[in-house]
Amino acid sequence: MGRFNGKVAIVTGGAAGIGAATARLMAEQGGKVLLTDVQEEGGRQLADDLGDAAAFLHHDVRSEDGWRSVVAHCLDAWGRLDILVNNAGVSFLGGQFTPETMTLEEWRGVNSINVEGVMLGCKHAIPVMRDGGGGAIVNLASIAALVETPLVYAYGAGKAAVVQMTKTVALHCAKNDYAIRCNAVLPGPVETELYKTFTEEQRAQNDRAIPLGFAGKPEDVANAILFLASDEARFVTGASLSVDGGLAAVNPMRPRRGE
Repeated sequence: MGRFNGKVAIVTGGAAGIGAATARLMAEQGGKVLLTDVQEEGGRQLADDLGDAAAFLHHDVRSEDGWRSVVAHCLDAWGRLDILVNNAGVSFLGGQFTPETMTLEEWRGVNSINVEGVMLGCKHAIPVMRDGGGGAIVNLASIAALVETPLVYAYGAGKAAVVQMTKTVALHCAKNDYAIRCNAVLPGPVETELYKTFTEEQRAQNDRAIPLGFAGKPEDVANAILFLASDEARFVTGASLSVDGGLAAVNPMRPRRGE
């Protein structure tokens, strides 16, 4: 299937989880993908698996020089940039990050990646996409942007910032006739490596809170990303798509499954 034939994408945080699933599906559907991550082993292995359709670069999204190098590498390798998936992010660095206990260093540690990394990605992708005739940016937020997050205070605030930035980038590009769309995907609980470290009891409790009754897989989120990145979403910009089994729509008074 050639859904992305002739398209070139950068996927940050592409070594594992949602980023890896996105890169794999995009390459399988005809695209060229530059995977970036600080996890070199997984990223290089995936790029090798995907062959000529992919390449890997070590990339710290907090570095503006790093972003310049990634975009330049993409242009040198394939001559264009059509899609940016700002997927790299962290949820917490350890401990319980409440409004009372979080330090400024911890706050910055989370949001230098989750917020500034997205800002820099958009900043350096927009001119290249504009000059190339347009493109699509997909930012990974979270349903944490929509609800209180008492134990991951910085994460929730940062993901809300990503939703706001997405709207601003979308309208900026539309107003200036850049033919660049920008949308956000808001995942709920997903079976990443971190999720697999939970106990069986923790996973069962988590699943009961989800209206559909189960956590998503990385491919579930990747499919939403691919839709927004594709020409099928040509009339979609500034949107936030929740991929969460219905969790963001829950009435807090609603009984959980099985109760």
